[in-house]
Formats: sequence, structure tokens, C-alpha cells
Amino acid sequence: MNKELRAKKCKGCGEKFTPARPLQVACSPNCAYTVARANGAKKVRKEYREAKERIKTRSQWLKEAQISFNAYIRSRDAGNACISCCSHTGKQNAGHYRSVGSAPELRFNELNCHLQCEKCNSWLSGNAIAYRISLIEKIGIEAVSWLEGKHEPLHLTIDDIKEIKTRYTRLTRELTNAIRCQDIP
Repeated sequence: MNKELRAKKCKGCGEKFTPARPLQVACSPNCAYTVARANGAKKVRKEYREAKERIKTRSQWLKEAQISFNAYIRSRDAGNACISCCSHTGKQNAGHYRSVGSAPELRFNELNCHLQCEKCNSWLSGNAIAYRISLIEKIGIEAVSWLEGKHEPLHLTIDDIKEIKTRYTRLTRELTNAIRCQDIP
């Protein structure tokens, strides 16, 4: 059972060493202390992060989910012009046709949200007339009529909101990776 152990890289200082025991990760007591402190700090940070998540309010979760959703819309429509003014310049936002305030049930509806320039989205209050004209061309009059109609209220639990955030974060990552892979010759 006396196997000779192979050289390892010390997790404390990064130097190579031959361990005396199979699970030894540090070359000296000083390095072992450094590794232990680092692992303890990671554990404290993890516990802090988990405690912070436990006390988040529903509105904080909604804000985070909205950020993930908006990032997905910007990734999905990357390279497209502003839906309202057809501009390619300036900061790009995820502009809702029906605002979150007027139709909160459409907040995470992908048909209701498209790439829009900062000017149209913020300064021109969504530039709704031009948005509607382009939206009809893009998704059709039936879909626009549906968006403009009455909808059932959306009652999301915190778990539902977490799921939405996770879904759109994953979709954004997949889109970004797909775009990155296309750029590689």
C-alpha cells in the first residue's frame, strides 16, 4: 500500500511539492493556513450570499428578473435597428410596446418587447405610433391586436420569478455563446 505520491501544485503558494499524505494540498504549514483561511472566506461569502437571497423582497426579485429579460431581448435583437425609428446608433434598450405600468401581465412577454434606442424608449415615451407600425410589419396585426386587448392579471410567486430570471439568464448566455461561435473562423 506504500504508493509513491506524485508531485502536486501547492494551493497556497503555487509551487510544486511532493505530498507526504494523499490528500495534502499545501507544501507547508504556512501555506495550509493560507488555504484554510481562503476556504473559510469562501464559506463566509457563500453563507452571506445565501442569507441575502433569503431576505430579498418580491420587488427585488422582479427587478432582477426584468434585468435578465431585458438582456435577453437585447441579445435576441442584436444587430437589428430600433423598432420605432430604425436607427442603429446610441444605447439600445429593451422597449415594451405595452409598458410594464399599463400591462404588468405582459412584462415578460417576448412579443411585447423589442430592441429600441434610448431616445425612442426614454425621451419619446416609447414612440408608440412608430413602434406599432413596425410591430405590425414584424409580428402581424393579429398579434398586435392581441397585445392591445385585455389580459388576465399575472400572479407570480417568488419561485416563479426566480425561474423566469434563471430561464432568461440561460437563454442570454446561449445566444451570446452562439454568436461568439459564429465569429470564430
